[in-house]
Amino acid sequence: MTNFAISARDVRDAADLLRGVAVRTPLLENAALNARMGRRVLIKFEGAQHGGAFKFRGAYNRLARIAPERRAAGVVAWSSGNHALGVANAARMLDMPATIVMPADAPEIKVAGTRALGAEILFYDRFTESREAIATALATERGATLVPSFDDPLVMAGQGTVGLEIMEQAAEAGAALFAILVCCGGGGLIAGVATAVCEAMPDVAIYAVEPAGFDDTARSLASGRREAVTPDARSICDALLAPMPGELTFPINHALLTGGLAVTDAQVRAAMRYAFETLKLVVEPGGAVALAALLQDLAPRSDAPIAIVLSGANVDAAPYAAILQGTD
Repeated sequence: MTNFAISARDVRDAADLLRGVAVRTPLLENAALNARMGRRVLIKFEGAQHGGAFKFRGAYNRLARIAPERRAAGVVAWSSGNHALGVANAARMLDMPATIVMPADAPEIKVAGTRALGAEILFYDRFTESREAIATALATERGATLVPSFDDPLVMAGQGTVGLEIMEQAAEAGAALFAILVCCGGGGLIAGVATAVCEAMPDVAIYAVEPAGFDDTARSLASGRREAVTPDARSICDALLAPMPGELTFPINHALLTGGLAVTDAQVRAAMRYAFETLKLVVEPGGAVALAALLQDLAPRSDAPIAIVLSGANVDAAPYAAILQGTD
């Protein structure tokens, strides 16, 4: 059997560590959405997590396992925002210094939130500079621990606890799932979810959902090798703009995922409006892609229940207002 970076046991270990620390986020159901889709839709709302996104799970699982004698040197991470908030939250809880390399165009709500948690921020140009190179050099210089945003076994295992909770909560709701739709950037969240779910429920279909132009995972699944995003690709989904699937995440996703779906920025905006108006939830662009795919009927149809992950709720007020008003 292929040796992957993580196993379902690793995800369960992460769940044990996170119990009582991370939020067990709700699995919601909405009558209007069920009626529209003609099936039960279970909504995993990670906007209720510490920092407003799922990223806290993986960050805490990584930081809490750093040896005590290495904690004073701190951690260094790169992030467009949600991983920054997750790392900053975990570092504050564990009394560790944190430095985050963030793109200069990161949403202000993510920058302000990261600063408020006590982390140092270094900005870079996402189109001309390498965040990995900057962070790696800084960590080496300071003797700090590098915390990748997705391509790390402990980070991936922590994110996989989303999948464990979906299975537990769906069972509590009496819903036998047909499929799960999960957003995908570098692939850490969905690799963790798939690792947890496919061991216990191998018949459940799991789809990666990406922004159009950043559908590198979908293309990689089709080709069997890691495909890169073209340099001129752009999307409002700032949380999902990884340049290619991770070295550790892709083998898992290639083996376990059913397929990949892509949604346009216009479809994402429509999903954000639907989340606000009908579901009464605030969802950021990257967090809305699974809902967008559902509303567009991009996944195979079935009368059986389906789960979607709304991965984050960190969106700046002005662009969010413009999206809700239809002026963006």
